[in-house]
Amino acid sequence: MSELPFYLAAFAVVIGVLIIFHEYGHYAVARLCGVKVLRFSIGFGHVLWQRRFGRDGTEWAISAFPLGGYVKMLDEREGDVAPEEAHRAFNRQSVGRRSLIVAAGPAANFLLAILLYWGIFMYGSNELQPILGTPPDGSPAAMAAITNGEQVRSVDRQPVATWDDFRWLLLQKAVGQESADLEVINEHGEIAVRRLFLAAAGEQGWEGDALERLGIAFYRPQLPAVIGRLVAGGAAERAGMQAGDRVLALDSQAISLWHELVIHVREAAGRPIRVDFERAGLPMTVEVMPETVTERGREVGKIGVAVAETGEIRRDIRVFVSYGIFDAGAKALAETWEKSVFSLVMLGKMLTGDVSWKNLSGPVTIADYAGQSARLGLDYYIKFMALVSISLGVLNLLPIPVLDGGHLMYHMIEVVRRRPLSERAMGIAQQIGLSLLFALMAFAFFNDFNRLFSG
Repeated sequence: MSELPFYLAAFAVVIGVLIIFHEYGHYAVARLCGVKVLRFSIGFGHVLWQRRFGRDGTEWAISAFPLGGYVKMLDEREGDVAPEEAHRAFNRQSVGRRSLIVAAGPAANFLLAILLYWGIFMYGSNELQPILGTPPDGSPAAMAAITNGEQVRSVDRQPVATWDDFRWLLLQKAVGQESADLEVINEHGEIAVRRLFLAAAGEQGWEGDALERLGIAFYRPQLPAVIGRLVAGGAAERAGMQAGDRVLALDSQAISLWHELVIHVREAAGRPIRVDFERAGLPMTVEVMPETVTERGREVGKIGVAVAETGEIRRDIRVFVSYGIFDAGAKALAETWEKSVFSLVMLGKMLTGDVSWKNLSGPVTIADYAGQSARLGLDYYIKFMALVSISLGVLNLLPIPVLDGGHLMYHMIEVVRRRPLSERAMGIAQQIGLSLLFALMAFAFFNDFNRLFSG
């Protein structure tokens, strides 16, 4: 619970920045088109704070329900308009101008994503290198003969420099094709091509970690399960373990590598572990009760031990990646475009049933990810904000009445019919749109709380 204020603050900053950018897009283009703006509101419902600024006396407000906002413009359909100001009413503008004003909100979100990516790509960040770990037996990665320590150089001849690049590219490939060729190089400098079959990625409707279903794991050093030092007063020390002990089995499951010990202990939060180990050639057994700690919203076990130094050279698994101003801009544009298209593809697959609706996330999940990314560092947090900004832009362009995409749909119909839809038709469409939007929100909240309570 102690992390809750931090997570809420991280979520509030993300949502606040995205809403302000979105609504300011509408506001700025409306002003450029000569339309009078009556109110700029962050949030909906009861107004908590308001002030008037500018020549037109625009009311700037913060309202009670924070998940959204709106820009209210002068409009003859919503109230009386003085004759001398009729030319500044939204409804009096041409279809082209009205469409520009409506599209400016989502466009502002895409622009924000480009700027955020551009800045982080120029500034640079320490990234994990795309080094593969030992895949589980029987997984597609195991059948592709991937071995621990192989570093991916390219996917279908598209070069990758970081683990994030590799994950993202492989996920894109998995949505649209049956296999991908990974060019890898091992620790001895030998190059090979591994053909990875991708069907398993979407077997559960894309719910959960698709790469885990492929058997793709990050590199783990093959360090022996020998204790190097113990935390004073920690669970292992209290149980009588010492530096130099070689762990042979946990709960009667034989182990030999340090990462096997770590995984077993982390999953044993709240229950004792039987530890079989060897000390100076003599077999010994103790029972250790792991301490339960919370990491990224999940309870894990720890026993207070660190791995022994083996004298081997530790592999550098991170690389600092940065780009020049023009390369960073090009990469930011490509990143925004690819993630926008991918979002649309996944939405389409939800409609056809190829992707589970359980993948739909709401504010609770976004808040969780906001807090997690903020914990990892500013670069992760900025990338997360860019991703949510793209999602908001794509969502608002969907042809659903009440969303920006729905208004653009009205304008397209108006161009074809050469006259606007009737007030009655638009009213019915608005009711349908609101019902659909509330249904989507309810489903997203259901998924959020289902994830929260099911872990």
